[in-house]
Amino acid sequence: MKTDLQYYVSNLRNDLPSSIVVFLVALPLCLGIALASGAPLFAGVIAGIIGGVVVSWASGSHLSVSGPAAGLTVIVFNAIETLGGYSAFLLSLLVGGILQLVLGFLKAGLIGAFFPVAVIKGMLAAIGLILIIKQVPHATGYDTSFDGDESYMQETAQSSLFEVFDALKGISPGATLISGVALLILVAWETRLIKRISFLNLIPGPLLAVAWGMLFNLWALEYAPAWAVSQKHLVTLPELGSVENFVNQLRLPDFSQITNPKIYSIGFTLAIIASLETLLSIEAVDKLDPHKRIAPTNRELKAQGLGNIISSLAGGLPITAVIVRSAANINAGGQTRLSSFFHGVLLLISVLFFAQYLNMIPLACLAAILLQTGYKLAKPKMLLEFYRKGWNQFLPFAITIAAILVTDLLQGIVIGMAIGIFFVLRANFHEAMTLTEHGSHYLLRLHKDVSFLNKALLRKHLTAIPADSELLIDGTKALFVDHDILETIADFLAAAPDKNINVEIQGFEVACLVPSSGH
Repeated sequence: MKTDLQYYVSNLRNDLPSSIVVFLVALPLCLGIALASGAPLFAGVIAGIIGGVVVSWASGSHLSVSGPAAGLTVIVFNAIETLGGYSAFLLSLLVGGILQLVLGFLKAGLIGAFFPVAVIKGMLAAIGLILIIKQVPHATGYDTSFDGDESYMQETAQSSLFEVFDALKGISPGATLISGVALLILVAWETRLIKRISFLNLIPGPLLAVAWGMLFNLWALEYAPAWAVSQKHLVTLPELGSVENFVNQLRLPDFSQITNPKIYSIGFTLAIIASLETLLSIEAVDKLDPHKRIAPTNRELKAQGLGNIISSLAGGLPITAVIVRSAANINAGGQTRLSSFFHGVLLLISVLFFAQYLNMIPLACLAAILLQTGYKLAKPKMLLEFYRKGWNQFLPFAITIAAILVTDLLQGIVIGMAIGIFFVLRANFHEAMTLTEHGSHYLLRLHKDVSFLNKALLRKHLTAIPADSELLIDGTKALFVDHDILETIADFLAAAPDKNINVEIQGFEVACLVPSSGH
């Protein structure tokens, strides 16, 4: 049996290329989420580094990637305004991180197990569609709004559709060519032909797509300026140049605000929303994991709490497990937590020493990577799969997608959960008992658990029994029969002789129905 070290070493050839892909996807998102949150630009990068270097090892998930989440941008933006400054907000984040840690020890991660598969898959498909919609402007060189790249709370896909139509009117030929060829490279790199050539497998397709974009743009700047991508459509990273400059970017919370009650209300909000996003993402990552590993959710809450405590003390944004970067990790072939860890290391190295080179990457390259990720999350065949499973699976799946697209992630999930619960209750309502007829003989069979929710159905079945007949009530398969059900049966037993209905009961004693009934 392999030791942990041997296991990680044996997967390095997959994890290292994957970490580069995740890094390339995470870098502009870290910066963009900071911009959208009204926080210092560097705060997003700090959160990304901590999410990779610290949370990856504290977490029990091998493939989940943690970092700043677009879903929290509105909360962060409003909190900074409410508290009057970013340093005061960091104190709220510290409180939120401590609360998440407490939730982990209280085993609140159990909540994650109650999300139906149809709702989780619907969430994934919706995020995939949002990714595609939000990346079209980047791919055509029309828009540079980072905050929409994976945002499913602040900006919904509904409003983004207008951006897509505008983007098609204002196409930049250079950016469109870069993203088009990058997509072709990514698609080609997954064909059997390329996979048969061993040395090509060593080069990750996304890395080649980025290299193509950079080289083309350098050539265009020199020889074909009309096809070159402008500065605002390139990655924008602050150039630090030294560890000392990096340390100078760090900041502590404003502890003088510790008596401000708003600190704690915002901290509580951050803890709840960040925990829900994390649990949803972890459930989704478990579904995508090719090895079907199950991440311990309580440990995940502790890991995120620890990450947010450290992030608050370093001046970073709130951290959650994020599905877009996690999906990019899985699609790029990541196998263990080393992929997420190395993406954090690459973020750190890049901002310290290579910002000037990374700033040469066209956003159109990254858009192509995310477009492919979005397509994999929202493949049309998934819609057909759920349709074939029946309405009780298809409707929660489809309604979750529609709700997230029209509202936002959390509201969409709540609506999807409500629909999912409705269908669970509906199935339970119809499957809890069955009535079969053979001439004047009737069999009422109780299945598994029969609760008060089934009382109306029981009355319907009992009312259908005609006079001068025989009824067998079989409760041998029932694990639990609610007291309301027992009372209903007892009332029927009392009235049955008047209609000359002979009743026989199996699986439970007549006397236990209602002791006062005299049976």
